[in-house]
Amino acid sequence: MDAIKAITERVSVTKLTGPGPNEEQLNILYRAAFRAPDHAWMRPWRYLTVKDEGLTRLGEVFSEAGALTTPDLAEDKIQKLMDMPKRAPVVIVAIANIQPHAKVPAMEQRLAVGAGIQNILTAAYALGLGAVWRSGAMAQSNHVNKSLGLATNEEIIGFIYLGHVNCKLKKAPVLEKDDFVQDWPIKTAD
Repeated sequence: MDAIKAITERVSVTKLTGPGPNEEQLNILYRAAFRAPDHAWMRPWRYLTVKDEGLTRLGEVFSEAGALTTPDLAEDKIQKLMDMPKRAPVVIVAIANIQPHAKVPAMEQRLAVGAGIQNILTAAYALGLGAVWRSGAMAQSNHVNKSLGLATNEEIIGFIYLGHVNCKLKKAPVLEKDDFVQDWPIKTAD
């Protein structure tokens, strides 16, 4: 697929089915992630690939985190947390490894990981796969971070759900450039 087409037509896909991306496709997705802008070549990213039994274990971690946050959490909410990772055959956990640097603030390092996620999403679309980037409470959970082995300087930027499309793709909305872009300095009417 043409790069411009992939960038301008990619949409998030929430209904995913197996099989998940194969090893060759996963390698391409990670190579795409590693091409994200990276000031000072810090490589402020780390990724976990979760599939098979790992999805069940991640669901258990999510339900434990929910129960720790809300001790009287209803059983149906606990089950929903357990099932979250199983919405796709593969989940990639994108982690920012924040390192002290005089010229590269933590925010820029987080943005580099976000750019890597975008590259994964676009590459997945170009490969004919479906993908969606999710974050939410589980990305902020200390229990999830600890269970996944994150260091104190690391944080989850997102969970990337990957699989084959199991729905009709939405059409990418057409956004008008003039609604979001201005020349600067802005000219004012006299």
